[in-house]
Amino acid sequence: MISKCANPTCSARFRYLHEGKLFRFDREAKADSQFLLGFDPALGKRSRGVEFFWLCPKCAGSLTLIYCRGVGVTTHPVHPLLKAAS
Repeated sequence: MISKCANPTCSARFRYLHEGKLFRFDREAKADSQFLLGFDPALGKRSRGVEFFWLCPKCAGSLTLIYCRGVGVTTHPVHPLLKAAS
């Protein structure tokens, strides 16, 4: 469950979906022995897990979230050209 802004330096609390920006990231099982929600043993394959992250309106204006394999979800500055287009 999302409780606060994904920016570690921000303490804004999540209250409404219409405020800020919601991010959805798919993830795979970390090990062969780890099965995620939705795994059907009869099919013999794993389903993806989904994680949600939220940036408050203030942080969403200057930051975005990126998934880095082996690191996880991290904040990065929005590129100036992308910022001008929105």
